[in-house]
Amino acid sequence: MAIDGLTAAGKTSFGHELAERISAAGRPVLRASLDDFSGEGYYRNAFDYAAAKALLLEPSAPHGSGRCALCSIDPLTQRDHSAVTVQAPSDAVLIVDGVFAFRPEINEHWDLRIWLDVDPELAGRRGIARDEAMEGAEAEALHRDRYVPAERLYMAEVDPVGLAQVVIDNTAFGRPRIVRLR
Repeated sequence: MAIDGLTAAGKTSFGHELAERISAAGRPVLRASLDDFSGEGYYRNAFDYAAAKALLLEPSAPHGSGRCALCSIDPLTQRDHSAVTVQAPSDAVLIVDGVFAFRPEINEHWDLRIWLDVDPELAGRRGIARDEAMEGAEAEALHRDRYVPAERLYMAEVDPVGLAQVVIDNTAFGRPRIVRLR
């Protein structure tokens, strides 16, 4: 399953919370983030989709080997972790969060697509606040010049909200609300 949404919509936190609930219900869960399959650039080359497919999505698929890497290149340290693999139980649930998760390169791999919906201005404020620790004064420009244009392009080209089976209003982190379920 994939969890997508604008930058700072709460994808990673939501994915962790969902994984905890599924695990508590007795199912094994694997957690991954597309951020850990980073590429150069942002929208066109944000992630190394070939690596994500070869290391994570294909091995964890129903007819895959089950031996998968949950991280390729650490986006913070740039260290390669692709040789670190886990054996997924045959009944494991794979939860992957990441912006642009419904791109055509990997969209076929999702049994369930969840879109976390937040107002773009709120997402921007959250993202800037989150990124100020690492980016300092450049956090606002990073969002304005890199993230927002890429997200607009993604929305126009892919229509991720239209692809999602579940749309959740994640305006209030502590009170996500399902707005569409199909």
